[in-house]
Amino acid sequence: MRSILGLTIFTLMVGCVESDMPEPPEGQALFQANCALCHGVSGKGDGASGAGLSPPPADLTMIASRNAGDFPTARVLSAIDGYTRAQLPGQDMPEFGLLLQGDLVPVDAGGGVLTPTPRPLAALLVYLEGIQQ
Repeated sequence: MRSILGLTIFTLMVGCVESDMPEPPEGQALFQANCALCHGVSGKGDGASGAGLSPPPADLTMIASRNAGDFPTARVLSAIDGYTRAQLPGQDMPEFGLLLQGDLVPVDAGGGVLTPTPRPLAALLVYLEGIQQ
């Protein structure tokens, strides 16, 4: 019974997920509209609205560098959607609830397990991964 239920849930989940990941330009447009004011146009943390914030906006081009060269997909997704910020006092980054809506795409959040993720959130992830230095 348990395996049938698991198979049914998996089948429903796969049926709700688009197969194509967003391309970086889709994420770049979302970044410019939602993140550039604080993180800067290039993502280096030098946006006009970020001046004077404490802590200052992160340099998003150095995420992988700060993590021994690995891009921490699950942690980045959590930071964007606000999950980790709810647990960390002193974080001024707003939650982007509208980005959590929309069609789902499969994202490997680590360990090879594909996680259904809202397309706009996945698009931002793809863009951020692409600007790593």
